[in-house]
Amino acid sequence: MVSVCFYFQVHQPYRLRNYSVFDIGKSHDYFDEARNRKEILKISEKCYLPANKMLLEHIKKSNLKVSFSFSGVVLEQFEQIRPEVLDSFAELIDTGAVEVLDETYYHSLAFIYSKNEFKRQTMLHRKKMRELFGVTPRVFRNTELIYNNELAALASDMGYKGILAEGADHVLGWRSPNFVYTAKDSDISLLLKNYRLSDDIAFRFSDRGWSEWPLTAEKFASWVNATNGNGNVVNLFMDYETFGEHQWADTGIFNFMKHLPKEVQKNPDNDFKTPSEVIRDYSPVAELDMPNLVSWADIERDLSAWTGNKMQQAAIRQINIVEKEILRTRNRKLIEDWRKLQISDHFYYMCTKWFSDGDVHKYFNPYDSPYEAFISFMNVANDLRMRARKKVIAYG
Repeated sequence: MVSVCFYFQVHQPYRLRNYSVFDIGKSHDYFDEARNRKEILKISEKCYLPANKMLLEHIKKSNLKVSFSFSGVVLEQFEQIRPEVLDSFAELIDTGAVEVLDETYYHSLAFIYSKNEFKRQTMLHRKKMRELFGVTPRVFRNTELIYNNELAALASDMGYKGILAEGADHVLGWRSPNFVYTAKDSDISLLLKNYRLSDDIAFRFSDRGWSEWPLTAEKFASWVNATNGNGNVVNLFMDYETFGEHQWADTGIFNFMKHLPKEVQKNPDNDFKTPSEVIRDYSPVAELDMPNLVSWADIERDLSAWTGNKMQQAAIRQINIVEKEILRTRNRKLIEDWRKLQISDHFYYMCTKWFSDGDVHKYFNPYDSPYEAFISFMNVANDLRMRARKKVIAYG
């Protein structure tokens, strides 16, 4: 028997405005509200609303099940800009066929530079899930699927029963991502992304140069069927924006998803499960040792998309070194701005990888160059630090 486990990431950042050196000390208006609003409105129409409507119809007439992880910052923007999008997600969750996962509230890289801040942001996220959806997640998904043994142990200590990770070839070797594993030195269950089949949908679907184009639901279901006898679960993890934004509606992506549940379930040995159901129904086959950090980004599956050059490293260092100073102010707005600067997208925009992954990085980048992203970020970070010092002095 093979179960298909869909996981969708829902996230949109707070993008910075072009903040110049002349703004430092004069303006604390860091974020491009017009651009952020425009992006939420656009993606809501192209992706969130039609995709949610499509999933709701499938759930009502089939046994489709899916899971979502929402960044706290995208939920804030839904509340402020398009509350009907939030309502449509809540309607999906109320069906009982949708599981909500936990992550860091600010979609940050906090785990790699501050375990305490990582815990704080995760607790903020857990609180938001209870407030908005009335759920307490049992499975954790870290920003950009960043994972190692240490994270698994930390997530287990925080009470999670499962965690998601990339099924990277250099980690798995001869092993298959289509089984449940146990994290090394921990009892937490590990679900690994089948990146080949996930990326067939998320990245290659509209590529007319791809040997498997056009990808039909029937063809994809046959690939799922091939896992029978060589796996228990096919984990399809991707950005939710795949539907309508990364893959536009005219590519046929909605039609593909419309027919996929029926095609998968034509084989009576196939079904759909949420991550918690996978953990419940399938025992781990082995312990998996992942001492080094792995992510779901680029061909390297490492952290180089966010930490690979000196600009990115300097920016992360700038955010990290002010942690105690910022928190000491106990100023809600200041702490919130500091945490918004931790959103991983800011560092992604500074990436200078322009080879096989270059088009992906350029597509997501609102700046003309990574150097512009770095300059704006560092100017904001400098102003933030000045504000913190003034608050600390004022408070004594």
